[in-house]
Amino acid sequence: QVQLAESGGGLVQAGGSRRLSCAASGITFNSYSMGWFRQAPGKEREFVAGIRRNGGGTDYADSVKGRFIISGDTAKNTVYLQMNSLKFEDAAVYYCAADNSMFLRWSPDGMEYWGEGTLVTVSS
Repeated sequence: QVQLAESGGGLVQAGGSRRLSCAASGITFNSYSMGWFRQAPGKEREFVAGIRRNGGGTDYADSVKGRFIISGDTAKNTVYLQMNSLKFEDAAVYYCAADNSMFLRWSPDGMEYWGEGTLVTVSS
C-alpha cells in the first residue's frame, strides 16, 4: 500500500523559510517521480516542484524558482521542499505526489499517488 505523509506545515512570517517533508512508503523511491503541488482557497491545485525518477533532474514552477528547493533522501524515502523568501501568495495546502510513468506530466491529473496535504500559512 502506497502512502505519502507530508509534514512541516505551519505558520511562517513573510520573508521567512520553512521546510516540508514527505515520507513515502510502499514504493521504490528512485523509481518514482516525486512532486510538490499546492492549492490555495478558491484556486486550482498547481505544480510547485518535482524530482524526476531515476535521477532525471528537478523542475520548478516559475513562481518559486530561485526561492524553493526540492531534494530527496533515498535512504529515508523522503522528499523535501525547502521554501525560502516566502510570500503571502505561497500560502496554501501543500501536497506530495508520486508517479512512475515514463511520460511524466507535472499536473494534478498526471500523478498517481497523493498525500493528504500540509497547510502553510504566511503572515505579516
